[in-house]
Amino acid sequence: MSIEGGCYCGNVRYTIDGDFVFKGECCCRECQYISGGNPNLVVGVPRDTFRITEGEPKPFRRKDLDNPVTREFCPDCGTHLLTRAPSLPDIVIVKVGTLDDPSLYGGPDYVIWTHDAQPFHLLPEGVQKFEKFRHS
Repeated sequence: MSIEGGCYCGNVRYTIDGDFVFKGECCCRECQYISGGNPNLVVGVPRDTFRITEGEPKPFRRKDLDNPVTREFCPDCGTHLLTRAPSLPDIVIVKVGTLDDPSLYGGPDYVIWTHDAQPFHLLPEGVQKFEKFRHS
């Protein structure tokens, strides 16, 4: 499957040439900052299937954490495109809202970091939930 996506302003574009490895929903406090307060919807794809085709995202890593993830944003419009996690070196975590066709997501396989979930978060029924990170 070939999937395309990009940022809000269109200056950063990407292609995924393969299938999703996982479909998740993350309620961690960090994702709440990035999403404006909601859980973050993500798909994991093999690193070798993901390619930036236009523009260049700007990376950001927190300096106050021991082993932070790298979040990549459009330098122009600020869209959070993807995350690279040291714990998943062969996976790129793509934000569902940046897919040209977000309906491909279809819903999460699981929800992680539920101990950070807010009372107003509506967590999906019928999927596994993990208080912290889900280890494969």
